[in-house]
Amino acid sequence: MSISLIEDATLHPLVLPARADAADAAEFRELSRVRNEVYRELTGRSEQDLTPEALLPLLRSRAERTTVAWIVRDAGEMVGRAVVDIPHEEGSKVAIASIELNPRVWGRGIGTAILPHLEAVVRAHGRTVMQNWTEQQASDGARLEARTGFGSVPDDHVARFLLHHGFTLEQVYHVSRLDLTPDARALAASLLEEAKAHSPGYRVRQWMAPTPPEHRDGYAWLKSRMSTDAPSADLEADEEAWDAERLIAGEARLAEMGQEFQVTVAQHLETGALAAFTELGIGPDRTGTTHQHDTLVLKEHRGHRLGQLVKCAALLSWIDIAPESTDIITYNAEENRPMLAINEAMGFTAIAYEGAWKKDLT
Repeated sequence: MSISLIEDATLHPLVLPARADAADAAEFRELSRVRNEVYRELTGRSEQDLTPEALLPLLRSRAERTTVAWIVRDAGEMVGRAVVDIPHEEGSKVAIASIELNPRVWGRGIGTAILPHLEAVVRAHGRTVMQNWTEQQASDGARLEARTGFGSVPDDHVARFLLHHGFTLEQVYHVSRLDLTPDARALAASLLEEAKAHSPGYRVRQWMAPTPPEHRDGYAWLKSRMSTDAPSADLEADEEAWDAERLIAGEARLAEMGQEFQVTVAQHLETGALAAFTELGIGPDRTGTTHQHDTLVLKEHRGHRLGQLVKCAALLSWIDIAPESTDIITYNAEENRPMLAINEAMGFTAIAYEGAWKKDLT
């Protein structure tokens, strides 16, 4: 059932098809096209494009979270979407929400009319905090500082909308890109040797998803620590419960999305424990941008240049795995200077910023 917003704008609950190529999937395929169009307008780039086949697994509810999504129409034309994710972690009081509209319909009050419907879903699930991650293009204009004191985002329409509706900018992520040139490979090789000299008690292990059974528990533990050890400012960061079952399900989604996905870890020689990891992935278009996903060094193993070790080892092997990929993009919290320093040494340069926003609904 559609919900009337303002003028000719309406909100429609999204019904997911069983498959992206099913007979009843036309609306979903159009949503995929509009989503990509909106992201291109917001970021000025195309590496976040997803095919309908890749988007579908991301919008399904799963054991660890419930996803509620809507289509936004203006005079019958699809112009965006809204999404709420409700994590199922024990004791969670947070929901992740986003409103993504084509900029040509901004300023008419459509987003303002949508927001109460999202908040109603958040409250209905017993959550009291709404969080949002929104990327903004680099700009020379006025800036808005994060509450951490590290980093800022453009004080533009996006920021003003969120501020007006009670959100605070808690954290800023640095969006960085590295062109995969011969020079980048040579630099990574040099930095890898440097890292090895500082980490004699560790060795590099690598695999392509799915994870070998002997590493599932260790890798799942690293994934759970990502939610507690990575900088999160004053955001509500649930401690995620990862186990082999969750890992297997996640890697099945990657396969359904057509992702090529590599995991690189540092293994502690004395104990056999996995101490650090990084992930690289690319979609069905192997000529496109590679995404560096989670990267973490466990607190108890820091000080041995393990971040540099796994990131450089990953890049060097990835160039052979996806030789046609032109670049790598990665996101890091501005206060995570050790990881940003590694990126900068490898030749990554900043191209945009992502704000992490929070609204208390109590």
